[in-house]
Amino acid sequence: MSKIKILWVDDEIDLLKPHILFLEKKEYAVTTCSNGSNAIDLVPNGNFDIVFLDENMPGFSGLEVLTAIKKIKPTLPIVMITKSEEEHIMEEAIGGNISDYLIKPVNPNQILLSLKKNLDHTRLITEQTTLNYQQEFRKIAMDLMDVSSYEEWVEFYKKLIHWELALDAIDDSAMSTILESQKQEANSHFFKFIDNNYTSWFDNYEEEKPVLSHQLFKEYVAPIIKNNEKTLLVVVDNLRYDQWRIIEPIIAKYYKVAQEHMFYSILPTATQYARNAIFSGLTPLEMEKQYPMYWKHDIDEGGKNLYENEFLKGQLARLKMNIKHQYHKITNLKNGQKLAESFNSQKENDLTVVVYNFVDMLSHSKTDMEVIKELASDDKGYRLLTKSWFENSPLLTIIQQAQSLGMKLIITTDHGTINVTKPTKIIGNKAISSNLRYKMGRNISYNEKDVFSIENPKEIGLPSVNINSKFVFAKEDYFFAYPNNYNYYVSYYKNSYQHGGISLEEMLIPCIVLEPRK
Repeated sequence: MSKIKILWVDDEIDLLKPHILFLEKKEYAVTTCSNGSNAIDLVPNGNFDIVFLDENMPGFSGLEVLTAIKKIKPTLPIVMITKSEEEHIMEEAIGGNISDYLIKPVNPNQILLSLKKNLDHTRLITEQTTLNYQQEFRKIAMDLMDVSSYEEWVEFYKKLIHWELALDAIDDSAMSTILESQKQEANSHFFKFIDNNYTSWFDNYEEEKPVLSHQLFKEYVAPIIKNNEKTLLVVVDNLRYDQWRIIEPIIAKYYKVAQEHMFYSILPTATQYARNAIFSGLTPLEMEKQYPMYWKHDIDEGGKNLYENEFLKGQLARLKMNIKHQYHKITNLKNGQKLAESFNSQKENDLTVVVYNFVDMLSHSKTDMEVIKELASDDKGYRLLTKSWFENSPLLTIIQQAQSLGMKLIITTDHGTINVTKPTKIIGNKAISSNLRYKMGRNISYNEKDVFSIENPKEIGLPSVNINSKFVFAKEDYFFAYPNNYNYYVSYYKNSYQHGGISLEEMLIPCIVLEPRK
């Protein structure tokens, strides 16, 4: 194993001989240099692992050498050593992307600690994260047996996502596989919980129930607006909780989280049901009765989400909220850029609503496009693709503009999505709905152990096309497949992202209230 190579640059390098001997005894290879010019010449071919750099040298200053080295080797860790703690010097050094800084006089143990921190950082974090998860594994398994309420399911799911993201960061495939098995087991238990409890949540006498899609606006959005705070409400179609956690650090530069709510998407966890419910404040059954001109069934022709603004106006009227609002639906890059460029015009609104469809399009593209299948081959890739999109999207520019206008920000979604892997056969006529995670219609045959079935849709706030119409929802990561062309159908849709059914990923979704940073 080759020694770690250090370049130490200091105009008084001879006085540091004891430090250098100490490091050499620890099996480090140290190259010394007494001026910045020589240091810059040594870097291109020196294959150094780290540089210790004196800030105050004659000729090239430490900051000038720092800049030059970073141009040659941008990722080379540089530790600045300085006599001065003047603020502007430290700001310049940190702005130049130093890895650490030490104040003279330094002792050998400080140097050793800095080396460990910068060179062994990844290994130490990997080992500690793996150890922590191994210790947590048994507790997660035991906790799963005790989860019995909708609040406990939220906390349990958050814990799973915490570890999933932590293991992503260290790229430990073995631990990630173990966690994935725990998620699958959790979804199996969650399905039983929904099977036993979901219908009761639509009973007016039931007190122990979560906030559902049609209650979201009244519970979490309206109170902010009623407090006379100008608000930007962003509904990102199909944004799961783990995807929110991935983009949260980007938004944190402009906004800080004031409240983190989790609510339950109604069934089906599909846009025409869940998002219409958010804007209308009504169940699909109530929408069909009160707005027959807007509501469309699965089998009806035409767009199913064309009247969200009309639904929102109706809800605002029922809540007696006489406010100025505007609604925008972004379905392509051009529309997003246009709104970002003119967002200042929204400053007089009490409420600005932006529905952004990219993540939903991304999940559908994974089914249809080979390149997306490769980029988002699993949940980690799916998250990273979401992050890359968000960092370069007009939506981020819109959020920056809102922050500059001092607007409150609420980010939420209508439902999540799950990577489906298990087919389950279903038989029905042409009149049943086409979604892979739920079906609605008459005379449907299916494997009862794989679904949650509702004979009377009105029990859960859903309309019926016909008297004998029923709904069935796929559990866990199952998807419906017809016997005709079964093998082709399964191979085409397996490992694609779908929604409409029952899983933690689809039903437990975020509503985040954020305050602008000053």
